[in-house]
Amino acid sequence: MKQWKWILSSLVLVSLITLAACGSDNEESADEESEQESGEEEMDHSDMDHSGSGEVPEGLEEAEAPTFEEGDKAVITASHMEGMDGAEATIAGAYSTIAYVISYEPTDGGERVEDHKWIVHEEVEDAGDEPFESGDEVTINASHMEGMERAAGEIESAEETTVYMVDFTPADGGEEVKNHKWVTESELEEME
Repeated sequence: MKQWKWILSSLVLVSLITLAACGSDNEESADEESEQESGEEEMDHSDMDHSGSGEVPEGLEEAEAPTFEEGDKAVITASHMEGMDGAEATIAGAYSTIAYVISYEPTDGGERVEDHKWIVHEEVEDAGDEPFESGDEVTINASHMEGMERAAGEIESAEETTVYMVDFTPADGGEEVKNHKWVTESELEEME
């Protein structure tokens, strides 16, 4: 009988230690995830959905005579996300529109995102024909980042330009990004 008590006590003790260890790992993992997300939010847009479907917003028109045409190669000079600056891009599409820098409150409860580059005019709810101006409050119909879709945003600045959807491999050797939205004309340079 004493042997059974000892075996049962040992099993209970081992089970408790195992459960405590698992719980500790989960907490550490959750803490690391939380710290990682906070760090990512502080970095420039690194929590973007890097690759996209290639679908463009309704009403967005292809550029008539873009500097870079579909299939052309260019060097990205923007740093919206890690590894972007200096990366070689292949143009996946060129569109004439108004590009906006926006700040917004994510719908998933995350911290306010400041100066996100870029959304296009056609990604703003009820956009109409007239461009928005700095300070205008808008609802965003884009999902470049988590919590962006249907978020309340504010226009920080506007630029009438050609925007490009691009494929690129990050200069830091990360995974290839397909159909990234958006880089502007001024954020691309010709290959040397």
